[in-house]
Amino acid sequence: MGSRCFAPIIFLSLVAVCAARPLYPLPSKLAQGAKQPLQTSRPYNIAHRGSNGEIPEETGPAYMRAIEEGADFIEGDILATKDGVLVCAHDLTLDNTTDVKEHKKFADRKRTYMVQGSNMTGYFIADFTLEELKTLRTKQRLDFRDKQYNGKYPIITFEEYISIALDAPRVVGIYPEMKNPVFNNEHVKWSGGRRYEDVFMETLQKYGYKGSYLSKDWLKQPVFIQSFAPTSLVYVSNLTDIPLLFLIDDVTVVTEDTNQTYTEITSDAYLNYIKNYVVGIGPWKDTIVPVVNEYLQAPTDLVARAHARNLQVHPYTYRNENKYLHFDFHQDPYQEYDYWINKIGVDGLFTDFTGSLHRYQEASSPLPNAKASSVLHKVAALVSSYKNG
Repeated sequence: MGSRCFAPIIFLSLVAVCAARPLYPLPSKLAQGAKQPLQTSRPYNIAHRGSNGEIPEETGPAYMRAIEEGADFIEGDILATKDGVLVCAHDLTLDNTTDVKEHKKFADRKRTYMVQGSNMTGYFIADFTLEELKTLRTKQRLDFRDKQYNGKYPIITFEEYISIALDAPRVVGIYPEMKNPVFNNEHVKWSGGRRYEDVFMETLQKYGYKGSYLSKDWLKQPVFIQSFAPTSLVYVSNLTDIPLLFLIDDVTVVTEDTNQTYTEITSDAYLNYIKNYVVGIGPWKDTIVPVVNEYLQAPTDLVARAHARNLQVHPYTYRNENKYLHFDFHQDPYQEYDYWINKIGVDGLFTDFTGSLHRYQEASSPLPNAKASSVLHKVAALVSSYKNG
């Protein structure tokens, strides 16, 4: 993304400008001066698919909005097109997040494929070239969220996503996921016998991403690589020293590549194995603290066992809407953040609402030398009352 998209103008003007012109050329042409460094003194604010509570997920404006709101990392899911280009999209299919069904010329692209043991039908990204995907426009996934940006923004590439982070006015990390690597390797082929994971890593290396966790190189361009597929993580661990994170799904879901159960991959034996390759785990939050009838149950010992092995814990996903806030939090996302950060002790949080988490953290644990406003001080007092109540 060119430097103009981070000019000091209001956000709505920003997204209008960025929507009106291509995200190319790449790489970034923004002059790199001294930037405010990544904060490392409090849990990471990870913008889950950008600020997707407000703007359609994984789009340029969703990522820029998240940066504006204070994200430490912008998170993206990386899939492959028919012609082998890596793009940002969560779903293998386009049905729920784009206007593909309105494009009659693509009507014959609907397919059914086997995905993780079950048939899935839809318009698969792997059946479209990048040029074709760029003719589509994104939409809000959830009906109860703001639809004013539907039909405005294109799908972006992995490289465009990286450029947005590099062009930010402060150091902002990226948190890309190797998404559905088994499917990508089955349906997309690259020259020279390369596989999806190779192309993924080549892209990061092209833009200078390297270094172990908290090293000088890493702090300059922070990155975590995440995946639900342990074999992909083990594979790329031999290609890079970039920190890796193992995602853990619901208790009913087996791993896509090794067909292992939740019980197996959260056992002491498996944590002892995977810690040789990753710096942390990313579990679904309801597996850390089970929920029955929308009430929290006693927390499991997963966080304690991970921390005992020097593994970070970055749960997903935190959302502001009432339907996602368990009754214990009284419809208050600040109470939920307080619980997970101060009682459960997590090291990062994937959130759909970057601004809410940032405001909570600025109120409860402002960064050194930060001057909180009087309003934030009042909020901090309220947060303190939750803890002491």
